Amino acid sequence: MRKKLELLRMEHRDLDTAIDALIAAESQDQLQIARLKKRKLRLKDQIAMIEDHLLPDIIA
Repeated sequence: MRKKLELLRMEHRDLDTAIDALIAAESQDQLQIARLKKRKLRLKDQIAMIEDHLLPDIIA
C-alpha cells in the first residue's frame, strides 16, 4: 500500500511538471492541459484515500 502511495505521489508530481511545461510553452492544446489537470485531481483523491486508510483518525 505504501509503495502504491509513493508511485501515485510521483505520478502527481510528474503531471504537475508536465502541466507547468505546457503552460510555460504557451501551448494551444487546452484540451490536453484540461485532461492532465483532471487526471491530477483523480490522483490527488486516490492519494487522500490511501493516506486516510494508512493513517486513520484517532480521537483523543
